[in-house]
Amino acid sequence: MTPFSNEMTAILVVIVVGFLPNEIWRLLGVLLGRGLDENSAWMQWVRAVATALLAAVVARLLITPSGALVALPFLLRAGAVGAGVAGFLLVRRSVLAGVLTAEAVLIAGAWWLGVAN
Repeated sequence: MTPFSNEMTAILVVIVVGFLPNEIWRLLGVLLGRGLDENSAWMQWVRAVATALLAAVVARLLITPSGALVALPFLLRAGAVGAGVAGFLLVRRSVLAGVLTAEAVLIAGAWWLGVAN
């Protein structure tokens, strides 16, 4: 086998095993969600559960970090969360702005403390 065929096999495996199973559920969600009323009690419950899950993930990363976050002090992580919330609110409730603001604070703090390689 040539190296090209090995690479193509790996790419096909990633597409079939990783991409397609997720896309099927996304497509079904879009198709089935078209007729739902966004202000219904069911959708409010779904939004509340999604928000609670996100809050739990952020709290877990803040309180018991793993990976590279372990090297950063708690106050820096808490400051990044606060800055992320501020960025979210200041840029018309943009999740992207909040995430980028929090990441910028973490990167700057790690650099300032000399934690970054």
